[in-house]
Parts: sequence; structure tokens; C-alpha cells
Amino acid sequence: MSELQLAEAVRDACMRAALEAYESAGISGLCAEGRWELAMQAIRTLNIEQLIDERRQL
Repeated sequence: MSELQLAEAVRDACMRAALEAYESAGISGLCAEGRWELAMQAIRTLNIEQLIDERRQL
């Protein structure tokens, strides 16, 4: 896997995590600010090492 492919995989994982958290927070009734905070938290807590390990095994 090239550095570019790895960077794209990390970006995609961050986007997925943020969108899932944002949508879930909306379903739970949080306001826009709360939804945004949870989306950012999802990115902060994303397990990058696991993502890299999974990509290396492909």
C-alpha cells in the first residue's frame, strides 16, 4: 500500500466515523453543536493503528 493509499484510507475512515456519529447524535435528539462535538470525538478516538494494520494485511 502506498502512502497516498494509506492517507486516503485514513481520510475515508475519519469521514465515516464522523458521519455515523453525527447521524446517531441527531437521532438521539442532540442539537447541531452537540452533533458536531460527537463527530469530532469520533475522529479523535478512531483507532488509527488498527486501520493501518488492517490495510497492511490486504
